[in-house]
Amino acid sequence: MFDLIDYAKLNSRQQENHNFHKIAARLADYGYNAMRLSDDFEGADFIALHIDGETILRVQLKGRLSFHAKYYGKNLHIVFRDGDDIYMYPHDELRLKIEAAGLLEKSNSRAWVEHGSRSWPKIPKNLRTHLLEYKL
Repeated sequence: MFDLIDYAKLNSRQQENHNFHKIAARLADYGYNAMRLSDDFEGADFIALHIDGETILRVQLKGRLSFHAKYYGKNLHIVFRDGDDIYMYPHDELRLKIEAAGLLEKSNSRAWVEHGSRSWPKIPKNLRTHLLEYKL
């Protein structure tokens, strides 16, 4: 009755739902209640409300580390899973940090130059240390 699923066999929508629930469970450990939105409201897939009654995070769920021009200035957090690890970072803040460190080379990526977007299927070693403070 309760057989573990093979994540790789899920379609993209099923994978997104699976990731949301894994992340929501982890956020609960930090006092957040995650609520899925029926549409991408201002770029957010879900909101996370903290038990302090004051903290509200607007969160975009991604499959990997990424930055996108369409999210700039929207006060969004990006969350993604890397194996069993979960990272959630303030989109604009982390982008500015790694740009300032010279780690986001605009000239190396056509997507960055043309669209202001950049993502990595695996976390590059030179960026991993910048993500440590955002690991849940």
